Amino acid sequence: MQHRVLFDFEIAFSNGGDLRGRGFRLDIPGASIDESALARQLVQDMRLLMVSTVRIANARVIEETHKRDVAAAGAAP
Repeated sequence: MQHRVLFDFEIAFSNGGDLRGRGFRLDIPGASIDESALARQLVQDMRLLMVSTVRIANARVIEETHKRDVAAAGAAP
């Protein structure tokens, strides 16, 4: 079984502004992930720049098929 993290987040940018997400899901490689690793993966996956702070809340790991695998299976060669 594959795992995803279901969580809320707030990202502040060093050049101003912020980004928030509620009930966000992110594929993870194993059955657990610590908050700092989750924050790094979120920023990397979203390809964000000039991130000042990342706050994670209500994180919980769920067993669910990775969506990238489903999308790749349906992609044309």
